[in-house]
Amino acid sequence: MDLLKAMTVFVRVVETGSLTAAATACDLSPTMVGNHLQALETRLGARLIHRTTRRQKISTFGQAYYERCVEILGLIDDSERLALDHLATPRGRLRVTAPVVFSNECLIPGIADYCERYPEVKLDIVVTDALSDLMGDGFEAAVRIGALGNPDLVARRLRPYRLVLCASRAYLATHGTPSSPDALRSHQCLTYAYPPRSEWHATQPEWILHGPEGHVSVPVDGRLKIDNSEALRRAALRGLGIAMLPAMLVAGDLRAKRLIEVLPDFSPPERPLNLLYLRERQMSPKLRSFIDFVVERFGADTSAHDGD
Repeated sequence: MDLLKAMTVFVRVVETGSLTAAATACDLSPTMVGNHLQALETRLGARLIHRTTRRQKISTFGQAYYERCVEILGLIDDSERLALDHLATPRGRLRVTAPVVFSNECLIPGIADYCERYPEVKLDIVVTDALSDLMGDGFEAAVRIGALGNPDLVARRLRPYRLVLCASRAYLATHGTPSSPDALRSHQCLTYAYPPRSEWHATQPEWILHGPEGHVSVPVDGRLKIDNSEALRRAALRGLGIAMLPAMLVAGDLRAKRLIEVLPDFSPPERPLNLLYLRERQMSPKLRSFIDFVVERFGADTSAHDGD
């Protein structure tokens, strides 16, 4: 016997005043309503309703049991509403990781809007350029620059990560402005030291540029190699050399002419920028809210299809 179903039927019999009306309310036949009621009385070992061919009357025990059934069924309804609300409302702690420049220039400045929109979500943001193992390191989402190599991850394309060659006015005034990519060989080129867990860690110090006649690769060298884009920016601002820096990092410097774009007709290749997360049959509301926010705020790359 389905006890909760029988209790529901009993409550409907009491509230409607007849088995026939209860049958309509429960979408059952009058016979099935009678069977549920009889099975419940047999289980309890007591009469709930006194029935005759003309009328029915609830027993003293039946009245007390009815009140308890209403209370129990109400608690079950409340519990279901609570569960549905929990599934619908983003809440809980969300652990994500993102590259340093993207975090500093994009994610962190915009995160106040996310927190205002979803006040019950607590964010743990790990800012690093090292590649993280989402499952092994306990992350639910990651922003990552570069090619993807894990089929277990879903990728949502963001606006590509664009780089720009630039230097200070002081450096160019002292050392001259290169007129071709090959001229970079004779300049102080400030290079980035990639972390061990990066697809570019083992690459040789060379800059690949795309110009009017296609791609060209230029070996570069300089006195400084730094593993932090902001530090490279500051070195370039101090006139220590030419740097290849994220466009989002130096946009203000270029507008204010603190830095000057070098070889504007030769651009570094754009790198794909993706929001990654594990494939799950049922995504949590907090993760869905973060994915939607990042894609909305930082724009999908419409030149490629999403990975999901």
